[in-house]
Amino acid sequence: MSFYDFELKGIDGKEVDLSVYKGKKVLIVNVASKCGYTPQYEDLQNLHDQFGNKVAVLGFPANNFGGQEPGTNSEIVEFCQANYGVTFKMFEKISVVGKDRHPLYKWLEVQNGEVPNWNFCKYLLDESGKVIGFYPSAVNPLDEQITSKL
Repeated sequence: MSFYDFELKGIDGKEVDLSVYKGKKVLIVNVASKCGYTPQYEDLQNLHDQFGNKVAVLGFPANNFGGQEPGTNSEIVEFCQANYGVTFKMFEKISVVGKDRHPLYKWLEVQNGEVPNWNFCKYLLDESGKVIGFYPSAVNPLDEQITSKL
């Protein structure tokens, strides 16, 4: 199975075939609205604005760490747009760790051995859908560790 074989629901409830991202780098981020790292939404949006021709930013709300994403999908959309003007692609709330972990996050672990240990962990995939980097929460989306690979 490859990254492009997954279909997930966008935060608007519509199915998204991840094959639409073939030929583009992808940054996958598990996000939360009530976390100390929540201001990274702004930098994720800035990354999308500055490098959107090179990388697709995909946000996956998850309530796995400290109950910091308690909202519904519609509440998450409202929060992200009102506070950070988010226009990058957001998906429905999923689980990124534990027994109910989404298959995409199981696949990501198999690819590079890394599992999110908090909100705002980032996986960078190359144009062929291969995981080429994992960045913990403390690494800002605009950090050179990420932007140098775009």
